[in-house]
Amino acid sequence: MLFIPLKDINPTRRRPVVTYTLIAMNILVYVYELWHGHGGQSLISALGATPFEITHNTDLVGSYGPYTHHLPGPGWIYLTLFTSMFLHGGFLHISFNMLYLWIFGNNIEDVLGPLKFIVFYFAGGLLAHAMHIASDPGSLTPTIGASGAISAVMGAYLMLYPHARILTLMWILIFIQLITLPAMVIIVYWFVLQLLSGFLSLGGQVGGGVAWFAHIGGFLGGVFMILLMAGDRVYWLHRSGHWRR
Repeated sequence: MLFIPLKDINPTRRRPVVTYTLIAMNILVYVYELWHGHGGQSLISALGATPFEITHNTDLVGSYGPYTHHLPGPGWIYLTLFTSMFLHGGFLHISFNMLYLWIFGNNIEDVLGPLKFIVFYFAGGLLAHAMHIASDPGSLTPTIGASGAISAVMGAYLMLYPHARILTLMWILIFIQLITLPAMVIIVYWFVLQLLSGFLSLGGQVGGGVAWFAHIGGFLGGVFMILLMAGDRVYWLHRSGHWRR
């Protein structure tokens, strides 16, 4: 069974400028990757966050073939923790990430405001990196994608709007249907899949190049940060019943 959220029924008070900007930046970077063709791999190897490089503060020049570029010096390797959030490995990768950011990001930006949302988004991405690196510090595979930061957004959305209605595509074998589900169902279902996949990956039973623990770390970080940054708002929404949309 697969749930694909398409749209939330949860209006905002202001235009989500930061969310739209992040989506535009990710798309532009992906187009740039495509324009580079085979050279796009050099962007991933240079600007993706590789756990071994981060834990050893070293740039593994030449490790990824003839298209590899490298950063100016070892200390610069930590910038990949940020640059990697704008790189994606394929059309489906960026499509699903941007869909989730579009659905859930605007409401979190609405609550936090633009500047706090920027801090929240990148802090979520860094916490996602931390969890992924802790799970496999010796990995030589570059980590890319916005999913860690978006996982933090989803964690915050669960705390703020657990009963917001989400228009969802439900796919069971050959049956496809549009339904409306509470955000809690969609997000908890998604998180359980990340947990199961993450722990199975430790035994080598699943993998597929997905940084499951980045998703887990980002999500848990989002739950913690929204309580820290907007705990009064969470309390007010739950007490007033405004979260029952």
